[in-house]
Amino acid sequence: MKTRFHLWLARWRVALLAAGAASLLMFTTAATRPRGGGNGDFVELEIAKIYWEYNSSANDLGVHVSLDGEDWKKLEIDDPNHHTIFEVAGKGPYAELGMTELFFEGAEPSLDEVPLDELLARFPEGDYVIEGRTVDGEGTGALANFSHAIPAGPEVTVELGSKNFLKISWTEVTSTPPGFPALPIHIVGYQVIVEPSFQVTLPATARSVTVSPEFVESLPAGENKFEVLAIEASGNQTITEGTFTK
Repeated sequence: MKTRFHLWLARWRVALLAAGAASLLMFTTAATRPRGGGNGDFVELEIAKIYWEYNSSANDLGVHVSLDGEDWKKLEIDDPNHHTIFEVAGKGPYAELGMTELFFEGAEPSLDEVPLDELLARFPEGDYVIEGRTVDGEGTGALANFSHAIPAGPEVTVELGSKNFLKISWTEVTSTPPGFPALPIHIVGYQVIVEPSFQVTLPATARSVTVSPEFVESLPAGENKFEVLAIEASGNQTITEGTFTK
C-alpha cells in the first residue's frame, strides 16, 4: 500500500510533465519504497535541503541537512539508491506534541584522511526522499535534490584602517576546487561572518562588505577570525577562513 507521500509524488510528477518539464524524466527511474500509510492528508515539508559544506582553508567536507515542517513525530531520509541514511523519532512528549525544525551537520572529515571520491560516493547525487508522519497521523515529506556542484573558495583580502574601518573583499567564484568534479557553478550569494556575532548574506554580484565600526570597536585587541562563504544554487557552500589583527 502506497503512502500519501508516494501519491503526492506521483501527482507532482504528472503535473510537471503536463507543464512540459521534460527534465523530470530522469526522476521517474527513482521509485520509492512503499511503507504503509495512514488515513491523513499529506503535508509537504516547508524546507527540505541537503547540501555540502566545504572548508577550503581546512580542506574538510561534510553534508548538512535542514528540514522544517509542522508537528512531525518521525522522519526518514532515503538516498537515490533507496538506502535509508537517517531516521529520527520523537518519544514521550515529542511523540505526542511533535517537532518542527531539524538541522544537523554530518562529520566533516579532512580530505587528507578520507579521499574525495570515497566521500562523494557515500552521498550520491540525485533526489533524496524525506518521508515521515505527523502527530495527527498525516504523511509528511519532500524531495531534496543533492548535487556535487561544490564551489571553490573565494580568494579574500582584508583592509583594516583607522577609526575601526574594516573592509573584507573577495574574488568572484566561477568554478569548482581543483580535483573536484568539474561541474557548472552558479553562485547565488556570498556570506560574511566575523566572530563572534557579525553575519551578513549578500547577492552574487557583491565583492566586498564594510563591517560596522561599532562592531569592530567591540572586538578584542589581537587576532580576530572571519569567514567568507560562496553559496551555490544547489545550496552547496564553500568557506574561506581568515584573520585580521586589531
